Amino acid sequence: MTVNPISSGRIQSAIALASSKTGVDFDYLLGQAKIESGLNANARAGTSSASGLYQFVEQSWLAVVKKHGAEHGMAWAADSIGQSHGHFTVSDPATRSAILALRNDPTAASLMAAEHASDNKGELEGTLGRSANGTDLYMAHFLGLGGAKKFLSAMQSNPDASAASLFPQAAGANRSIFYAGNGQPRSLEAIYQRFADKLGAGSDSVTETRAANLAFAAQSLDLNGSTVVTGGNESAEDALAWATQAMGRLNTAPTSANALLRPSPANARLAYMMLAQMGGR
Repeated sequence: MTVNPISSGRIQSAIALASSKTGVDFDYLLGQAKIESGLNANARAGTSSASGLYQFVEQSWLAVVKKHGAEHGMAWAADSIGQSHGHFTVSDPATRSAILALRNDPTAASLMAAEHASDNKGELEGTLGRSANGTDLYMAHFLGLGGAKKFLSAMQSNPDASAASLFPQAAGANRSIFYAGNGQPRSLEAIYQRFADKLGAGSDSVTETRAANLAFAAQSLDLNGSTVVTGGNESAEDALAWATQAMGRLNTAPTSANALLRPSPANARLAYMMLAQMGGR
């Protein structure tokens, strides 16, 4: 019996699926994930609520799931999210935790990142009067849509202008981006090019394995022929114990199965295992 962590192959497969469904460029999504999390679906920020492959903070995640979740099989999540004065809320704490935990699912995270980029693309193109490229989209991720519009419009007019003078708050929080090693402020064009280079390096670093990894690479362990997807930081023993208990409950008390199907990452795993069993019969 072996348990593997979420592989780069599975992550790239999820990104490829998101690209196919939304039309957002695969290389952009891959490069963004590389920059944000190093392709680690369980990455967490130490200074904010950001989590997952694309480091969505809680409010940004709730917003994009509310808008696009139902299009991708997450209607239960979208319907559970309310909005008041621009703030997104979920009344039930357990459901809120389950929705936020989806940030660590490569497929859900990639789909929502792609939808978010697609939304920003249309807005940016309307402002700029040209097609938005991957670096433009990343600026929207980094500065927010309004900040990206301001940055890109200013760069068109005066590419050598100091970015820190236009974005003092962002510069204070990201000195290594807005200032060179000698303390001199970087220009708008210089920062833009740095992001362009990072996005290119992020996608190029895994290009050689892309074709081989587009097939879905599920984590699995052997439980009477079933496939069990392990949770983040979960040992093989814990995963097997959970699967044995869950399947035992289904086999001995089928009338109570609905109690197991509350939307959550654990029950997503259970549903996957049940489908795998049915497919093998």
